[in-house]
Amino acid sequence: MGEDAPTPDHAGHRSRLRARLLDDADGLADYELVEYLLALAIPRRDTKPLAKALLREFGSLKQLIAADPESLRRVDGMGDGAVAALKIVRAAGLRMLKNEFREKPLLSSWDALLDWLRADMGPIDIERVRVLYLNSRNMLIRDEVASEGSIDQSAIYVREVVKRALELGAAAIILVHNHPSGNPEPSRQDIAITRDIADAAGKLGIVVHDHIIVGGAEFRSLRAMGLI
Repeated sequence: MGEDAPTPDHAGHRSRLRARLLDDADGLADYELVEYLLALAIPRRDTKPLAKALLREFGSLKQLIAADPESLRRVDGMGDGAVAALKIVRAAGLRMLKNEFREKPLLSSWDALLDWLRADMGPIDIERVRVLYLNSRNMLIRDEVASEGSIDQSAIYVREVVKRALELGAAAIILVHNHPSGNPEPSRQDIAITRDIADAAGKLGIVVHDHIIVGGAEFRSLRAMGLI
């Protein structure tokens, strides 16, 4: 028997874990969910220690699933197969959330949009700016990351946002960015750049519906706050 072959104890434990998963997934601890997921990518290894190490390193299941591939690879024992197993969970979850509003007018699917934005942008530890471009029926044409910055700063250029809206034939846009600090309150710079974009876009008949700032599980809407 090769050194990578599972011992009978590992095989039996994995079978019991699978049975519990199929019977009552809510009854599994976070480390057990990660353990079984990793076992699919690393079938000839006891993955419980690795699962617990990952949760210690990243702090929670949510942060682990949101971690970037390079950070995951730095954990001893994490190869590309194991990294991909974790990333497919995040990709599938975000895809399901996005499908809730993909074929509908965004303004009538606002709660679904916010659920997706919080899940996608809330956990990341660098500031990211994205622009949602909408057609005249307020349906999503394109979702694009406009820039990524340091832990607390990201650049967004008025001319580039408006130029891209014209290229796509967009009638409206929604600006979104995150605050890695977890505090979603808009800064003076956030308010100023939003007004600059709204002014430039408005001259060309393009409406800025909102600028949403995500901080952890919270968000702020500059439109709702009366700032645009």
